[in-house]
Amino acid sequence: MRDEYDFSNARKNPYAAQLKKSVTIRLDEDSIAYFKAMSEETGIPYQSLINLYLRDCASSGRKLDLAWK
Repeated sequence: MRDEYDFSNARKNPYAAQLKKSVTIRLDEDSIAYFKAMSEETGIPYQSLINLYLRDCASSGRKLDLAWK
């Protein structure tokens, strides 16, 4: 290792805006079980599957049809 490093020509990480943010969300057991089962089938972590599904909903503009009774 060097004693000093020169960062004068360094540039910012271009992917920093794409980093994920940690949040707390409450999900029911059935939803978690569904994504965990899908995770075992696909080999993709279940949290990533949930993120992919939510991203797909957001990008396609999908909305819930809620009717309160």
